Parts: sequence; structure tokens; C-alpha cells
Amino acid sequence: MQTFVTKIVDIMKAEKLYSWQGGPIILQQVENEYGNIQSKYGQAGKRYMQWAAQMALGLDTGIPWVMCRQTDAPEQILDTCNAFYCDGFQPNSYNKPKIWTEDWDGWYANWGGPLPHRPAKDSAFAVARFYQRGGSLQNYYMYFGGTNFARTAGGPLQITSYDYDAPVNEYGFLRQPKWGHLKDLHTAIKLCEPALIAVDGSPQYVKLGSMQEAHVYSNGKVQTNRSMTGNGLICSAFLANIDEHKYASVWIFGKSYNLPPWSVSILPDCENVALNTAHVGAQTSVFTFESGSPSHSSRHKPSLLLPGVDGSYFSSTWWTSKEIIGTWGGESFAAQGILEHLNVTKDTSDYLWYTTSVNISDEDVGFWSSKGVLPALKIDQIRDVARVFVNGELAGSQVGHWVSLKQPVQFVQGLNKLTLLSEIVGLQELWCFLGEGWSWI
Repeated sequence: MQTFVTKIVDIMKAEKLYSWQGGPIILQQVENEYGNIQSKYGQAGKRYMQWAAQMALGLDTGIPWVMCRQTDAPEQILDTCNAFYCDGFQPNSYNKPKIWTEDWDGWYANWGGPLPHRPAKDSAFAVARFYQRGGSLQNYYMYFGGTNFARTAGGPLQITSYDYDAPVNEYGFLRQPKWGHLKDLHTAIKLCEPALIAVDGSPQYVKLGSMQEAHVYSNGKVQTNRSMTGNGLICSAFLANIDEHKYASVWIFGKSYNLPPWSVSILPDCENVALNTAHVGAQTSVFTFESGSPSHSSRHKPSLLLPGVDGSYFSSTWWTSKEIIGTWGGESFAAQGILEHLNVTKDTSDYLWYTTSVNISDEDVGFWSSKGVLPALKIDQIRDVARVFVNGELAGSQVGHWVSLKQPVQFVQGLNKLTLLSEIVGLQELWCFLGEGWSWI
């Protein structure tokens, strides 16, 4: 790790990318959310964290280092927040700024699950609350969605799209209204900059109701029961209603302000509302995929083509082939019991077949028929996908992260072929947990 980090730092210095060299880099990070797994290693985990911090500091980069979600970060390292909401976060020292390194404006998608969506007004509310309560720096995760090809980017069960419901989607198009609403939010917060930087410490706090509050930033003491017109102070205010269901009317600065549920109103001059996070003014856009044909000079004009990102075209038609159910080829072998997937495949295949035969007597069939029941195949735990075939026909499937499988099966009198297909969908992203239930089946 030290070799890798040193190499990256040397490249940044050589390219003059640090802020003191005139470049754009103002912060850098060592490790990522190591605090989530540090306890798995006991005291060795804490020693590693301290070593990583000292190693980074020793590289003399001239800018601060951060550690995300590292509550015991050393004094010289900034511990930061990664979450959906970070307004309540406090660093482990009063000498450190309040930084939000990962503002989760969406989430990744899993196979078989819905596409996660975070409304624009909720993202805006979270950001406004962060700066309202003393936030110094905030970064979106993700601002530009992406695509993870292959299977090693994280998981398990994550789909190849990492669009993340980001303001810019994985194809590079603006996701409206999220992009536009956040742009309006940034403009409103930017208008508050003179007042925000005038406060060295905590802003002035005003309780406006049971679930309503204001934070006032100014270069002087503000009489919040009076109008700010003509008093000569630099002043900005954030008015919050954290009630998720009810509107509220609050009185401050000599006038009334209406606050929708779960919203923040931003007043750059402590009088006029520049933006309320619940009021989305940006136009909504909807993307659809359609098949069609581009203009083509050849007389052999392609049909049903879709445009690719690079301007090329690919076919929207699909070919299917029917494969043999069960094992084939020269790599099959017999074993007692069910062997663990990765120990067998050595990660050379995402698929592993298990095949056995079950002899069913006429008494068995008669008993099940008289009771009106079916026999069932039970597996205590699987990860990620298991499919059950009886006599070459799909009986059922189970998808999940360490879930049980109980599949009724329809056997017939005589010899029945029972086949299981184990499928891996992505590698475990936190390697310290690999020892906890290594088996896929």
C-alpha cells in the first residue's frame, strides 16, 4: 500500500496538481471507510489505521488528509462523514472542519430489485441542512453515474449499471429535475457565502417551533425578532421544518415564513427567500430507449439498430440457444455431499452444476398424493443465485445474500434427476467478511 500511495503522490507532484502548485487538489484521502471493518481485526486493525495515517502524513503533500467514517482518526487527519444525511455529524475534534465526503444522492441497484431513487427535494434538503448546521465542505456521491463492466467492481448482486440516480446519468445526460434543482440550491448557498465565512464557530440558533429552527450567520449580533432592513449587517439565515408531514408557519425577522414539510428555506439577506428545498422549479425529463435504423449508405441497410455511445450501432435483436441442463464435458467428477462453489471452480467460472439421482417408489408417490403435499428441497443458505431443475425442467429459483431455499419438487415414480445450478453475481467487496460463510451453497 505504501508503494502505491507514494507513487500516486509523486505523480500528483510531478504534474503540479496540488493547490499550492496551482492545481485543483485541495484534499486527499487514505483508506476508505476502514472504520466499518476495523473491529474485525482487533488491536491489529487500530494499529494499521494509525500506521496508514502516519504513512500518508509522511509524504509531505502540503494539503490535508481525510479518513472517511473513521471516528478514531488521529488529530492530524480529518475524519469525515459518508451518509444520506450528515447535518448531525461532528468530527472527533473541535479543531477539525465538518466535512461530508460522500453525499449519497442515490444508491446502487441489485439484480432483481427496483432501481433506487432519491427525490431531488430530499437531496436538496440534506445539503441545505448540512450547511445550516455548520458544514464546511460537501461532495456528491455520485454526481456522474457510471457503468461497471465485468464483475469485480463490488457486490455481490450489483448490476453492471452504477447510474446511482445521480444528477448526471451514466450516459452523460442531465437527470432532471435533480440536476437543475441542485444547481438552484448551489446558487442560493453561494449567495450566503459572505455571511457563512463571517462566522468563526457556531451560527446563532433560534427555536421557531417544536420541529422548526433557524440558524443565522452574521458578522454581528442579530435581533431575530426585528427586520434586518437597513441595519448594515452581513446576514444569511436557514429556516428548517424537520416535520415530515405538516406545513409550518414561523415568525422571524419581523415577518412570517411558510415552510413545507421536510424543507429548508434559504434567506441570503435574512429577509428574502432565495430557495425552499421542497419547491422544485427544474423541468422533469424522462429518458426512453427505442429501436430504430440510422441512415445507411449501403443497400444492405441494417434493421432494428440502437445507437451506441461512440456513435456506432448495435443490433436490438437477440439470438438464443438451448443448452444442456446439468454437467457436460470432461471436468465433471463425483463427490460425497455438496462442495463449496469457489473451492471447486477456483473463480474460473460463475456457474457450477450439481447433479444427483433420486429413486422414488410408488408408495412415496401414493403417500404424497393422499396427503396433498409435495416433497421439498431445502438448502440452509445460498449466495447469490440457485436454480433447481427436476428431470430437465426448471422447478424454481432463489436469489439473495445468504438466504435459505425451500423448493417444492414434482417427482415421478422411478429414477428422477435432480440438478442444481449455483451462480455467482459479483465478488464480495469487503474481504474481511469472506471467512464468514465462504460457501455459496
